[in-house]
Amino acid sequence: MATLRAWHAPSPAQDALRERYLAHLDAHPDGLSKPCFPDHLTAGAIVVSPSGDAVLLNHHRKAGAWLAFGGHLEAGDASLVEGARRELVEESGLDRFELDPEPLSLDEHEVGFCSERGIVHHLDVRFLAVAEPDGSHATSEESLDVRWWPVDDLPQTFDDMYVLIDAAVARVRGRLAGQVGS
Repeated sequence: MATLRAWHAPSPAQDALRERYLAHLDAHPDGLSKPCFPDHLTAGAIVVSPSGDAVLLNHHRKAGAWLAFGGHLEAGDASLVEGARRELVEESGLDRFELDPEPLSLDEHEVGFCSERGIVHHLDVRFLAVAEPDGSHATSEESLDVRWWPVDDLPQTFDDMYVLIDAAVARVRGRLAGQVGS
Protein backbone atom coordinates (compact mmCIF):
# COMPACT_ATOMS: atom_id res chain seq x y z
CA MET A 1 0.00 0.00 0.00
CA ALA A 2 2.91 2.34 0.66
CA THR A 3 3.79 2.32 -3.04
CA LEU A 4 0.32 3.47 -4.01
CA ARG A 5 0.03 6.00 -1.18
CA ALA A 6 3.32 7.65 -2.19
CA TRP A 7 2.72 7.56 -5.95
CA HIS A 8 1.95 10.86 -7.67
CA ALA A 9 -0.46 9.85 -10.42
CA PRO A 10 0.18 11.54 -13.79
CA SER A 11 -3.50 12.34 -14.43
CA PRO A 12 -6.82 12.76 -12.62
CA ALA A 13 -8.03 9.45 -14.10
CA GLN A 14 -4.96 7.63 -12.78
CA ASP A 15 -5.39 9.31 -9.37
CA ALA A 16 -9.02 8.14 -9.27
CA LEU A 17 -7.84 4.57 -9.88
CA ARG A 18 -5.17 4.98 -7.19
CA GLU A 19 -7.87 6.07 -4.73
CA ARG A 20 -10.07 3.14 -5.78
CA TYR A 21 -7.21 0.68 -5.21
CA LEU A 22 -6.45 2.16 -1.78
CA ALA A 23 -10.13 2.02 -0.78
CA HIS A 24 -10.24 -1.61 -1.93
CA LEU A 25 -7.20 -2.46 0.18
CA ASP A 26 -8.64 -0.64 3.20
CA ALA A 27 -11.88 -2.63 2.87
CA HIS A 28 -10.28 -6.00 2.05
CA PRO A 29 -7.27 -7.18 4.06
CA ASP A 30 -6.84 -9.94 1.44
CA GLY A 31 -7.11 -7.47 -1.46
CA LEU A 32 -3.64 -8.32 -2.74
CA SER A 33 -4.43 -12.01 -3.19
CA LYS A 34 -6.24 -13.96 -5.90
CA PRO A 35 -8.88 -15.40 -3.52
CA CYS A 36 -10.25 -11.88 -2.93
CA PHE A 37 -13.36 -11.94 -5.12
CA PRO A 38 -14.38 -10.25 -7.36
CA ASP A 39 -11.51 -7.70 -7.23
CA HIS A 40 -7.85 -8.06 -6.37
CA LEU A 41 -4.60 -6.27 -7.12
CA THR A 42 -2.16 -7.67 -9.64
CA ALA A 43 1.28 -6.46 -10.71
CA GLY A 44 3.17 -6.48 -13.96
CA ALA A 45 5.70 -4.85 -16.19
CA ILE A 46 5.88 -3.41 -19.65
CA VAL A 47 9.29 -4.17 -21.15
CA VAL A 48 10.79 -1.54 -23.45
CA SER A 49 14.17 -1.47 -25.18
CA PRO A 50 16.67 1.15 -23.92
CA SER A 51 16.15 3.20 -27.09
CA GLY A 52 12.36 3.10 -26.72
CA ASP A 53 11.85 1.60 -30.16
CA ALA A 54 10.73 -1.94 -29.22
CA VAL A 55 8.45 -3.65 -26.70
CA LEU A 56 8.60 -7.24 -25.45
CA LEU A 57 5.14 -8.85 -25.32
CA ASN A 58 3.77 -12.31 -24.68
CA HIS A 59 1.00 -14.04 -26.57
CA HIS A 60 -0.97 -15.05 -23.49
CA ARG A 61 -2.34 -18.59 -23.73
CA LYS A 62 -5.61 -18.05 -21.81
CA ALA A 63 -6.34 -14.53 -23.08
CA GLY A 64 -5.44 -15.38 -26.67
CA ALA A 65 -3.89 -11.94 -27.09
CA TRP A 66 -0.56 -10.14 -27.05
CA LEU A 67 -0.11 -8.63 -23.58
CA ALA A 68 2.47 -7.24 -21.19
CA PHE A 69 3.77 -9.48 -18.42
CA GLY A 70 2.10 -9.73 -15.04
CA GLY A 71 -0.21 -11.57 -12.75
CA HIS A 72 -1.26 -12.38 -9.25
CA LEU A 73 0.77 -11.51 -6.22
CA GLU A 74 2.04 -14.39 -4.12
CA ALA A 75 2.68 -14.70 -0.38
CA GLY A 76 6.46 -14.37 -0.87
CA ASP A 77 6.21 -11.06 -2.75
CA ALA A 78 7.47 -8.33 -0.42
CA SER A 79 5.93 -5.52 -2.48
CA LEU A 80 4.04 -4.74 -5.66
CA VAL A 81 7.29 -4.12 -7.54
CA GLU A 82 8.71 -7.44 -6.31
CA GLY A 83 5.56 -9.21 -7.50
CA ALA A 84 5.98 -7.53 -10.89
CA ARG A 85 9.65 -8.61 -10.95
CA ARG A 86 8.78 -12.24 -10.17
CA GLU A 87 6.00 -12.33 -12.78
CA LEU A 88 8.29 -10.78 -15.41
CA VAL A 89 11.03 -13.36 -14.81
CA GLU A 90 8.57 -16.27 -14.77
CA GLU A 91 6.72 -15.23 -17.91
CA SER A 92 9.53 -13.80 -20.04
CA GLY A 93 12.64 -15.69 -19.00
CA LEU A 94 14.50 -12.37 -18.80
CA ASP A 95 17.27 -12.27 -16.22
CA ARG A 96 18.78 -8.86 -17.07
CA PHE A 97 16.56 -5.81 -16.91
CA GLU A 98 16.10 -2.59 -15.00
CA LEU A 99 12.76 -2.37 -13.17
CA ASP A 100 11.63 1.11 -12.16
CA PRO A 101 10.14 0.93 -8.62
CA GLU A 102 7.74 3.81 -9.36
CA PRO A 103 4.45 2.64 -10.88
CA LEU A 104 4.04 3.46 -14.54
CA SER A 105 0.26 3.26 -14.60
CA LEU A 106 -2.80 1.61 -13.14
CA ASP A 107 -5.30 -0.36 -15.17
CA GLU A 108 -8.54 -1.99 -14.06
CA HIS A 109 -9.92 -4.66 -16.35
CA GLU A 110 -12.32 -7.60 -16.32
CA VAL A 111 -10.89 -11.09 -16.63
CA GLY A 112 -13.23 -13.96 -17.41
CA PHE A 113 -10.73 -16.81 -17.05
CA CYS A 114 -9.27 -15.93 -13.64
CA SER A 115 -11.86 -17.56 -11.38
CA GLU A 116 -14.41 -20.34 -11.60
CA ARG A 117 -16.75 -18.07 -9.58
CA GLY A 118 -17.13 -15.64 -12.49
CA ILE A 119 -15.77 -12.36 -13.82
CA VAL A 120 -13.10 -10.72 -11.68
CA HIS A 121 -11.51 -7.31 -11.90
CA HIS A 122 -7.75 -7.13 -11.92
CA LEU A 123 -6.63 -3.90 -10.29
CA ASP A 124 -3.32 -3.91 -12.09
CA VAL A 125 -0.24 -1.92 -11.09
CA ARG A 126 2.18 -1.72 -14.02
CA PHE A 127 5.86 -0.92 -13.76
CA LEU A 128 8.40 -0.12 -16.45
CA ALA A 129 11.17 -2.58 -17.23
CA VAL A 130 14.00 -1.77 -19.62
CA ALA A 131 15.88 -4.63 -21.29
CA GLU A 132 18.07 -5.20 -24.30
CA PRO A 133 16.33 -7.03 -27.15
CA ASP A 134 19.16 -9.57 -27.32
CA GLY A 135 17.23 -12.83 -27.49
CA SER A 136 17.59 -13.69 -23.79
CA HIS A 137 13.84 -14.12 -23.34
CA ALA A 138 11.89 -17.40 -23.34
CA THR A 139 8.31 -18.58 -23.68
CA SER A 140 6.70 -19.88 -20.49
CA GLU A 141 3.86 -22.37 -20.22
CA GLU A 142 1.49 -19.40 -19.77
CA SER A 143 2.37 -18.06 -23.22
CA LEU A 144 2.16 -19.18 -26.82
CA ASP A 145 5.01 -16.86 -27.81
CA VAL A 146 7.24 -14.10 -26.42
CA ARG A 147 8.55 -11.60 -28.93
CA TRP A 148 10.02 -8.12 -29.37
CA TRP A 149 7.82 -5.81 -31.46
CA PRO A 150 8.77 -2.49 -33.06
CA VAL A 151 6.67 0.24 -31.41
CA ASP A 152 5.48 1.36 -34.84
CA ASP A 153 4.32 -2.17 -35.78
CA LEU A 154 2.60 -3.58 -32.69
CA PRO A 155 0.38 -6.66 -32.94
CA GLN A 156 -3.40 -6.60 -32.60
CA THR A 157 -4.28 -6.36 -28.90
CA PHE A 158 -6.67 -4.60 -26.55
CA ASP A 159 -6.90 -0.83 -27.04
CA ASP A 160 -5.98 -0.11 -23.42
CA MET A 161 -2.75 -2.08 -23.88
CA TYR A 162 -1.63 0.46 -26.49
CA VAL A 163 -2.16 3.25 -23.94
CA LEU A 164 0.01 1.39 -21.42
CA ILE A 165 2.71 0.75 -24.02
CA ASP A 166 2.64 4.42 -25.06
CA ALA A 167 3.18 5.46 -21.43
CA ALA A 168 6.14 3.08 -21.07
CA VAL A 169 7.76 4.20 -24.32
CA ALA A 170 7.23 7.87 -23.40
CA ARG A 171 8.97 7.37 -20.04
CA VAL A 172 11.97 5.68 -21.68
CA ARG A 173 12.21 8.32 -24.41
CA GLY A 174 11.83 11.09 -21.82
CA ARG A 175 14.80 9.70 -19.93
CA LEU A 176 16.82 9.57 -23.15
CA ALA A 177 15.93 13.19 -23.91
CA GLY A 178 17.02 14.16 -20.39
CA GLN A 179 20.37 12.43 -20.89
CA VAL A 180 20.95 14.20 -24.19
CA GLY A 181 20.24 17.59 -22.58
CA SER A 182 22.62 16.92 -19.66
